[in-house]
Amino acid sequence: MMTIGITGGVGAGKSQVLSYIEENYNCKVIRADEVAHLLEEPGHKCYERIVAFLGTDILQEDKTIDKRKMASAIFTDEKKLIAINEILHPEVKKYILEQIQLEKEKQEIDFLFVEAALLIEEHYDEILDEIWYIHADTEVRSKRLMESRQYSAEKIADIMGKQLSEEEFRKHCSVVIVNDGDLAVTYKQIDEIMGERE
Repeated sequence: MMTIGITGGVGAGKSQVLSYIEENYNCKVIRADEVAHLLEEPGHKCYERIVAFLGTDILQEDKTIDKRKMASAIFTDEKKLIAINEILHPEVKKYILEQIQLEKEKQEIDFLFVEAALLIEEHYDEILDEIWYIHADTEVRSKRLMESRQYSAEKIADIMGKQLSEEEFRKHCSVVIVNDGDLAVTYKQIDEIMGERE
């Protein structure tokens, strides 16, 4: 079983790429965002620590964390954001490592993909066989974000400004998939790359 990380800037189309791979190959996909949400649920490791740090104001009536309240509490305060990331990121990585081990033992799939925005920053290259970079031009990504998420130009510029540069992504990734709009071209690239690894 081969383990592959998928990363790229916001709006690059990582979800499109992964949906195609899931439909066409014997694999499992782990999305770091989904793991983080799981670990924020009551009864999981990060829940108590997050509530202790941010206070019970972020809870809904059923005692689950209100994602919007949590987001507004941390995204306007850099120190809080860093503290929450320090709670979540190591546990997300640990969970993913456990899943990789489980899948290796089961021997049912050929590939395990991990999708996360911070694969490079969190040193996932140390635990995965390869990291793939999904690339799309800035203009294409901006257009997608405006249409799909109704983001303003200012918000897009702010998010992109906080992410790794094109050079950094390319430096740390062994495979680059260009996803600038024609999905047939993107899927052809994926099939060629996957064919080399099967």
